[in-house]
Amino acid sequence: MEIKVLGPGCPKCTQTEAIVKDAVAESGVAADVEKVTDVMKIAGYGVFGTPAVVIDGEVKSVGKIPKKEDVLSWIKK
Repeated sequence: MEIKVLGPGCPKCTQTEAIVKDAVAESGVAADVEKVTDVMKIAGYGVFGTPAVVIDGEVKSVGKIPKKEDVLSWIKK
């Protein structure tokens, strides 16, 4: 599984990355978590608000810090 946290490095983006990493660790799912800070790459996902979370190419959250419960529901299949 490939998870990308999109954001320029603001506090909300950093918090989102921490929540995602915590959820992945808790779930035991094998996933690569990548922080994407390049504005052009972020725009390439059609995302114009950050932080955003993309899982396996699908945008799951935009413009808010997701709850850990939400992230867990997205990564459990």
